[in-house]
Amino acid sequence: MICHSKTRVFNIEKLIEQAKNYEGLEGKDLASAVTCNDIYSWDESTWQFGNENTPEAFQTMSPRTFHIVAIDYGVKKNILRNLVKNGCRVTVVPATTSAKTILALKPDGVFLSNGPGDPAATGGYAVPIIKALIDSNTPIFGICLGHQLLGLALGAKTEKMKVGHRGANHPVKDLMTGKIEITSQNHGFVLSEESLPENVEISHRSLFDNSIEGLRHKDKAIFSVQYHPEASPGPTESDYLFKNFITLVKEA
Repeated sequence: MICHSKTRVFNIEKLIEQAKNYEGLEGKDLASAVTCNDIYSWDESTWQFGNENTPEAFQTMSPRTFHIVAIDYGVKKNILRNLVKNGCRVTVVPATTSAKTILALKPDGVFLSNGPGDPAATGGYAVPIIKALIDSNTPIFGICLGHQLLGLALGAKTEKMKVGHRGANHPVKDLMTGKIEITSQNHGFVLSEESLPENVEISHRSLFDNSIEGLRHKDKAIFSVQYHPEASPGPTESDYLFKNFITLVKEA
């Protein structure tokens, strides 16, 4: 329990009681509380330095070749900006939007966003939707909660971490290239390695605790990462993930 008081007077007993009664995040679906209510379009790109005092600071990129549907579990705007920056027309849909409705939008790819809460709880409604999208052979890219939900939809399990990953100085190794990137992270759950199915391989690992930081499907255009590549920790050394997604979309 961390508490601030302008008067520097603290009721220690009450604070201890609050800490003891904290219910934690396990079993909590928080994505449904922060997702958007309606489908909307997003056309704003990343910040353009040198144009800080003009309306063009966040430029709308053109042309936009590919249509990406982003499922909003608590999506960060800078992720959407990075998709636009890489030539995407982006449509954002609420977390409970059916796979039928999503596919009716004719996406070239589907993005599964970050978000709060226990992935197993959110998976109650999210996993059947993602499974149907997987079966449609649509390219899929997931980040953070989206990564965990994708893992659940592919047959893996999640578990609560004893020590979560928080902050902007987490080294992660890309097992495909051997390169190490500095990442921003904010999660308290992780995919269980023992539960991964045979058609899924680990693509990234944490150099702090060796936990799973990324996965990819061996036979489909599907991949995900646990960290936040748009959050400029490196500051831009994780941008390749958005480019990789576009490459999969092109190939599909």
